[in-house]
Amino acid sequence: MALDDNFTNSSFNCTVDGFKQVIYPITYLSIFFLGVVGNGLSIYVFLQPSQRKTSVNIYMQNLAVSDLMFAITLPFRATYFLLGSRWIFGDIVCRIMTYTLYVNMYCSIYFLTVLSVVRFIAIVYPFKHGKVTNMKYAKIICAAIWVFVLVASSPLLSKKIAGYSNPAKCLDLHPSSTYRLRMMNSFVLVVGFILPFCTIIVCYVFAIKVLLRSRAPQPKKAICHKKALSTIIITLIFFLLCFLPYHILRTVYLMDSRCSQANLPLHKALVVTLCLAAMNSCLDPILYYVAAENFKARIRSLYRR
Repeated sequence: MALDDNFTNSSFNCTVDGFKQVIYPITYLSIFFLGVVGNGLSIYVFLQPSQRKTSVNIYMQNLAVSDLMFAITLPFRATYFLLGSRWIFGDIVCRIMTYTLYVNMYCSIYFLTVLSVVRFIAIVYPFKHGKVTNMKYAKIICAAIWVFVLVASSPLLSKKIAGYSNPAKCLDLHPSSTYRLRMMNSFVLVVGFILPFCTIIVCYVFAIKVLLRSRAPQPKKAICHKKALSTIIITLIFFLLCFLPYHILRTVYLMDSRCSQANLPLHKALVVTLCLAAMNSCLDPILYYVAAENFKARIRSLYRR
């Protein structure tokens, strides 16, 4: 699971360092600026006294907090690659970098999934919608997601998995950790990606079927349906763009991480997919603007001021 890049073999250079030192700093610094501004503004809007308090906004607020926390770590990652893959911040900070990447990734996946389920129920089971949108339940679900992901990712704080004997190294895969990471990946792939992804696909398919069968709804209901469908579609796009390529290539890489010339394209592709996964943290504000309750109106009000 703690797989940012590749490792070095004495007989052949597998690190594609030149490629990483170009791609990662540009990507990470761009995501940092967009993520801090977008998520910082989003949290400000969600916390406004005049902002309508709904379960959907609670989930989105927690998602924005997760994204902002991750964005703040990106200058450390960019610095590492700008210095030619040399780590200067110490072992503990190094392990925190790996930990925060995966905490953000899987918090994002779970919050996006819960949002899709809530919106799905608003379309398919409108009479049961009140129970699902209960603010108390929303806060409990958010707390449960945070606790589960923080605890499940805690092995990444271990010296054995994410620590380095060479203090100048960080964000690379240990050859000695490959077996442990392969076992962790099997669990994370199913629980952290496949199940949420399948849930979103089911929500999308059944929501579309219900909307196609229903007659023209009342204007207020039509707006609710539009927001619900927008949430599910945008979430599905984020999964296909940001999370699916990374989980596929990470799994393929861990199954065959041998150091060879033939594996170099895979190593480079893994770098690109990690960038796409990190990019989710600056794309989520698009979801808030399109689908959050009163978010668009509040942004326009701030702009007019």
